[in-house]
Amino acid sequence: MSATPAATVDLEALARAIQLWGREFGFAEIAIAGTDLSAEEARLLAWLAAGRHGEMHYMARHGSRRARPAELVAGTLRVITARLDYLPTHALDSASVLADSRKAYVSRYALGRDYHKVMRGRLERLAQRIRNEIGEFHYRVFADSAPVLEVALAAKAGLGWRGKNTLLLTRDAGSFFFLGEIYTDLPLPLTGPAVEHCGRCRACIDACPTGAIVAPYELDARRCISYLTIELKGSIPEDLRPLIGNRVYGCDDCQLVCPWNRYAQPSELSDFDVRNGLDDVELVSLFEWSETEFDQRMRGSAIRRIGYERWSRNLAVGLGNAAYSPKIVAALQRRAADASALVREHVAWALVRQNARRSIGHNGKAPA
Repeated sequence: MSATPAATVDLEALARAIQLWGREFGFAEIAIAGTDLSAEEARLLAWLAAGRHGEMHYMARHGSRRARPAELVAGTLRVITARLDYLPTHALDSASVLADSRKAYVSRYALGRDYHKVMRGRLERLAQRIRNEIGEFHYRVFADSAPVLEVALAAKAGLGWRGKNTLLLTRDAGSFFFLGEIYTDLPLPLTGPAVEHCGRCRACIDACPTGAIVAPYELDARRCISYLTIELKGSIPEDLRPLIGNRVYGCDDCQLVCPWNRYAQPSELSDFDVRNGLDDVELVSLFEWSETEFDQRMRGSAIRRIGYERWSRNLAVGLGNAAYSPKIVAALQRRAADASALVREHVAWALVRQNARRSIGHNGKAPA
């Protein structure tokens, strides 16, 4: 690629234009960060050393490279960070789903189209708009697809601050949004960091079902339900299964209780509209899908990435935690000899739970 024509570009005007173009492409906000993440690098390395990344070996494999943008993309001087709101406009209230043990709770971000595709496409369009304005320049877009410290960069750029649950928070929109980046060699003017507003609040810490937020700003992924239902490939630890409840893909509890999420903005993009009725569906209905049906229905969804086996494992745990029902027991028994040993294990556990509940006339609370 030819060298960036920075000397002939009004960078201040370009930065303002990029923020306007970003809104035209559906982003809620655009900001610009520098590349010095040395403080975050120390924090990352300590987190990895403590083993809190669990089986996410890719986190350790790239190590400090995550905190060094110029090592990931040579010549990077700035990171254009983008916020994309994802709350669907029409979805059953989260609390209602979580309160009904026989329904499946899917994290709000996964109810619609795969965000990787949506974010990447819009970032590419923004980069092309910049190119149309100034000519060739060096860039690369990222949408949760490479060793990038998204929250650290977004906080550095001023899109928000890191909350005690480790997610990015903003006063205007809470935390129900995706982050994406454009690494570039354009020496754009920086936007300043935001002021933190968590104060003494510890709602997210207290609400975490598995105690994964071990201290303010510290997450042990090995206990996080999002990790257990998405990243973990093997068996879910038995002591954590009852705590998962009916959460079959991800968990939003720390966000649902955050006071700043009263200001969360619904997405203006139809991409994030609910698909397959996943905001209001019984666990049994999903558990009865065949692998072919799963592949067909979840095409274009982030959920498809975990595959049918892990999806079935998660649903089995949810069924084991649900109020007793002959319908649930029958569904579990039909897959007691499943081809997958992983699924069989979790189905057997769920049947023990359901039978124990039936034998004592349980009223719906999961046994310990």
